[in-house]
This record gives sequence, C-alpha cells and structure tokens, in this order.
Amino acid sequence: MKVKPIVKWAGGKRQLMENIIELMPENYNKYYEPFIGGGALLFELMPEEATINDINTELMSIYHCLSNEKYFNLMIICLKKHEENHSEAYYLQVREKDKMDQFENLNIWEKAARTIYLNKTCFNGLYRVNKSGYFNVPSGKKVKAKTYDKDNIKLLHEYFLNKHITILNTDFEIALQSVKKGDFVYFDPPYDSLDNSKSFTAYTKFNFTKEDQIRLFKCYDNLSNSGAYLMLSNNNTPFINELYKDYNIHIVNAKRMINSNGKGRGNVEEVLITNY
Repeated sequence: MKVKPIVKWAGGKRQLMENIIELMPENYNKYYEPFIGGGALLFELMPEEATINDINTELMSIYHCLSNEKYFNLMIICLKKHEENHSEAYYLQVREKDKMDQFENLNIWEKAARTIYLNKTCFNGLYRVNKSGYFNVPSGKKVKAKTYDKDNIKLLHEYFLNKHITILNTDFEIALQSVKKGDFVYFDPPYDSLDNSKSFTAYTKFNFTKEDQIRLFKCYDNLSNSGAYLMLSNNNTPFINELYKDYNIHIVNAKRMINSNGKGRGNVEEVLITNY
C-alpha cells in the first residue's frame, strides 16, 4: 500500500514523482537519501534497505519515533494531546518551546510530536527557522488540528519496523561514507538561488550556501567515480548547470506551493541530474 509523507516539506517531490521514477536506474542495491525532508521518494519506492539523513534534528526525531515501538506510541499520545489542546494561544505556546533552556531535555517523542503539530497547524505548512535556529512561522489560524492520518502513520511505522532503515542526523558527506558501487543516491538539497536572490534555505540555522553547493558537487563527483548511481534535484540555474556540465541534465517543470517569498511560488524550471 502507498504511504504519504507525515509532514509537508518545502521542495517536496510528490509532483515530480513520475519524472524521477522514469529516470531512475532499473536495478540498484542500497538506497541513500542524504536530504530526506518529507521523504516522498522513499515512501514511493519503499526500499528494503536504505540510509536516510537530514541535518534538521527535529525532523529526524520523527523518523526515529516511526522506527521505534515505544517512541511511536508515546509520540501518538503527545499528538492527541496537541489536538485536544489546540488553539491560537496554545500554538504560540508550543512554538516558543525551542527558546527555553529545557527544550534540549525534552524526550525525542515530545520533540517529534511538537514538530508534526507545528507543521500541521502553521501557515502554509512551512518549516522555517530564524538565524538563531528558532521556529518562527505564524499560525495557520486553524480551528481544529489534525496532526496525522491513523492508517497512514500505522503503515509508516510498520515500514520502518520491518525494513532495514538507517536513520542519521549529520552532514551529508558523513551520511554517504558507506555508499558502494551499485547503490543509488538521491540528492534533494536546499536549492541554489534563482536570479541570485535569497532563496528559501532556512530549514536549520545553518543556511546552505554556494560553497555548500560546490562541496555537494565534489561529493557527487567522487561518488560517481566509485560506481554508484546518482540523481540530484536543483533549480535550473547557470551556476548548477556549470557545476554539473559533464553529467546528464534533465529539465523538468515544477510548481512551488511553499516558499517564504511569494516570488518563489508558481511554475519554475528544475533539473534532475544523473550520472548514468
């Protein structure tokens, strides 16, 4: 059965799924995704063995809870409490928790439930933090909060329990150290800016810069030489085209539904870059 991502994430790939599937290698060994986000491709493929990673700790707390029976049940209890207590004032109270000293001492299931609750009730489902790393998205003004679909979250939980999924919370280069010949890596990093504008990369307090894009290219290049199958998504910019000029660049059209800047929404050109 098909499952859906548990959170809405900027740059989600559900709308480009047909393009991505069409360009994937027919056969591969292990699946890697170093910028997992909402995990749309992972849940479309549902591979037997995978390594997923993201530098966003709050996001990865969700995946850890999905993969652990005890954490999962406690997360569900927390989500139900959020739904019962939801109001405008309650949203703001929960949002401010990451500014408190005791936030780091919260249990992993409490952090996961908070992230899901905020994602489902904030404005436009946008995950954004300020320079200090604090979640700062306004309320979506919803009267009621529905934080999860019972059937979908159960299927997600069963998937993580029954497959070999390694969950990491580190830099992408570290997450890819075990990639071998014949493995498949899908890169969906924070995108290069359009027209040198300040594009949305505020998933953590550490923005993804041009230097990071270059570092990512070098990682891609090294992995390509090792015999791994690689696919990368990004904006169709001159900078990205120049970096990956020796690889196969496929232009696709996407519709952006989430962006901190209204100019970043609407129809845009993206690229899918493969080494095969």
